[in-house]
Amino acid sequence: MQFRNSLQGYREVVGVLVGVARLEAVDDHRITPLFVAAQYGRRRCLEALVGAGANVNAQAADLATPLMLASQEGHEGCVEVLVRHGADPNLACSSDWPQLPIHAAAEFGHRRILERLIAITDRACDRGEGRVSPLYMAVRKPSPSVGLLLREGYSPDAQDCTPILGLRSPLAFALSLTPDRRCSESVRLLVAAGARLDEDPWMHALALGNTELLRLILSHRGLPGPGAPEGRTGAPGAVLSLHELRGLVCVALSAVRSAPCWLPLLLRAGLDPSLLLQPNMLQEADGDVLNYLLAFVNWSTLSPPLRRVLDLRLEERSWTPHACYESVPCLSHLCRLAVGEVVGRPALCAAAAAVQQLPVPPLLQRYLRYAEVPPPPGAPGSAPLPLVSDLTEEYRHAHTHRHVV
Repeated sequence: MQFRNSLQGYREVVGVLVGVARLEAVDDHRITPLFVAAQYGRRRCLEALVGAGANVNAQAADLATPLMLASQEGHEGCVEVLVRHGADPNLACSSDWPQLPIHAAAEFGHRRILERLIAITDRACDRGEGRVSPLYMAVRKPSPSVGLLLREGYSPDAQDCTPILGLRSPLAFALSLTPDRRCSESVRLLVAAGARLDEDPWMHALALGNTELLRLILSHRGLPGPGAPEGRTGAPGAVLSLHELRGLVCVALSAVRSAPCWLPLLLRAGLDPSLLLQPNMLQEADGDVLNYLLAFVNWSTLSPPLRRVLDLRLEERSWTPHACYESVPCLSHLCRLAVGEVVGRPALCAAAAAVQQLPVPPLLQRYLRYAEVPPPPGAPGSAPLPLVSDLTEEYRHAHTHRHVV
């Protein structure tokens, strides 16, 4: 009777029953009347039960609490009543992992409840070992939760939750939820906030030919120039750390099939092309891709092992080089390479302002930015790339890291 009245919201009846019935009466799942009122948003019944002394921190058989249920269902008034009467927001509500009410509010996008819980929840859940950041739950569904948590100072990297949830980072999780080549709002917010770029985002951006993601990353994170220090600041707008750059190049060298997609974007953003001058790149790249890569280097100074790779492709007729590659580069190209070394390739290629400051005519400014080099077929805006499913399967079964940088 007490359970049913809590559900239906009969405050007067509940007010009578609390004086004669057991407040902590439980069902087979250890659910008390307070749980029912909290779950179904019966605030006045909840107030009557709490006022009579019902335990606001009672836990069901699965460790759920009334605060967890009210937060999950979006009952702001019930959350406020429970918190005001001592409900503990840091009480773990699951035996599987340390789930808190803030996780439920974040997952279901209850903004006002999330704001309330952020203020009173222990921040150890943000980065603490053995804990789970609410960002992991926030990215599960389209909601304002991701942006709110990031604005309140929650780390876009959180902690590695592979042992607990099988998830490496919130960004990796967000990417796994968008298998096509679009970027969800969660992905955009995490990248803009400076999320760490490990193998997962590089695999999505390069191996899967996701030009939207790659453009998004390059718009928020610059490429390091010569002599860049190790480490990263984590701030939006910072350059990639050398560790992140290594990850980028490793995935790129293992995703040569989709090079028409990512190579033009990376080289025109200022990536040092010498990082890609590896035997497997020269062996596996399509002829047009190979010609495009060579246009950004001094091909006359290639090492003997790389030269042998090119000679073998010529013998096999798997590559038709541009006529200029059979001779020494022209002086203008050598000068362009020298200017890039002095100014820095990222500044020269990615920022028009840096080139415009050079005392040279506009035509030479365009030349310095390789504007005359046409992208290879299959580049963004040209022929379609292979299906994402095909590239994913190929990458995951054939991927081996290339130790570079």
